Amino acid sequence: MSATTAAPARASLASSIAIVGGLFFILGFFTWLNGPLITFVQLAFDVSEISAFLVLMVFYLSYFFLALPSSWILRRTGMKRGLALSLVVMAVGALAFGQFATWRIFPGALASLFVLGGGMALLQTSVNPYISILGPIDTAARRIALMGICNKVAGILAPLLLGSLVLHGVGDLAAEVAQAAPAARDALLSDFAGSIRGFYRVMFAILLVAAFAVLFSPLPEVRAEEANAVPPGAGGAARDSIFRFPHLWLGVVCLFLYVGVEVMAGDAIGTYGVAFGLPLDQTKFFTSFTLFAMLVGYLAGLALIPRFVSQERYLSVSAALGVLFCLGALFTHGYVSVGFVAALGFANAMMWPAIFPLAIRGLGGFTQIGSALMVMGIAGGAIIPQLFAVLKQHYDFQWVFAGLMVPCYLYILYYALRGHRAGLPEGR
Repeated sequence: MSATTAAPARASLASSIAIVGGLFFILGFFTWLNGPLITFVQLAFDVSEISAFLVLMVFYLSYFFLALPSSWILRRTGMKRGLALSLVVMAVGALAFGQFATWRIFPGALASLFVLGGGMALLQTSVNPYISILGPIDTAARRIALMGICNKVAGILAPLLLGSLVLHGVGDLAAEVAQAAPAARDALLSDFAGSIRGFYRVMFAILLVAAFAVLFSPLPEVRAEEANAVPPGAGGAARDSIFRFPHLWLGVVCLFLYVGVEVMAGDAIGTYGVAFGLPLDQTKFFTSFTLFAMLVGYLAGLALIPRFVSQERYLSVSAALGVLFCLGALFTHGYVSVGFVAALGFANAMMWPAIFPLAIRGLGGFTQIGSALMVMGIAGGAIIPQLFAVLKQHYDFQWVFAGLMVPCYLYILYYALRGHRAGLPEGR
């Protein structure tokens, strides 16, 4: 009898992981469009570099403002309908962005990205704790690493597709626009801006199809309060408030800083390369190099965790590598320096897979709101890159990059060594 029931259970787990993997692919695709989108926005809307970086600020701030409301929505809708709703919200944001970009209405385009990010906040608030507690929490990093591979494969494809279909010849176009008369300049920019509408219309259609597919999928519900509770007698009974989990709050800060360094290495790498005078037709693809390094990092994590090293130990090694690669980028120049920034993808790869389950470990009935707080930490992707964009106008960009990144990695190292155990019973 046990053999008979085991096979369907394995099949159900495999199908659930496959469905969630598809959702992480969607998350990765839209998240990593932001890097080349900075180049598009700066040219299409004829705005400054600081204004173009508002793409990242608006997108990632949507997580901060909408993560907690997302947890409340999910309580009412349940997971499956909440996932489908998140995809519909993303579809609306994608369609609106394509249209406002065509009209060259910058505030409307930013508002559309906020809506798109809001849909992703709803998706992240549900899908991350789900994959974390779908099996033992101590091996969650392996499952999230699988999801990360789906995410980063999409992330590699996104800049390549946008770069080839929309940003093709962008360097020549920028030079032509700079020399054109006002009327001709406006016509060139309008044609360029309109080229993105078809791309986002296709994304709109794909998201709607995905929403219906999830709604009618066999994806099961998982009750976090049962799957992720501290065992009775292990210190869980006194946990009657979300504020009694210091490891969670330290984890929120850790995720805030992690997303900041991830976005810097992935989305700001093009701007970093441009600061060396490297051509736009090359820098538009640099995000894909970082994401390829992350993909290699995920494969390494899958091979090593937990067979040879714990997720906590791997996180500490990753943070140390982050510091070393930042110093390498600081003391080299040109393509070599950019290569060190891209290598940060390897260091960053297993950070989210380790930080998220460590921070929500043992939350029980608080898992959903704890996950929402963690998702709010994604706002680090709004703040740290914007600081880079502003400070590099006044100071050497390499020192600004290292000055922002190294302290972040040092805090992540602290969380890996000590912070993730704060307030938890011994042995947890």
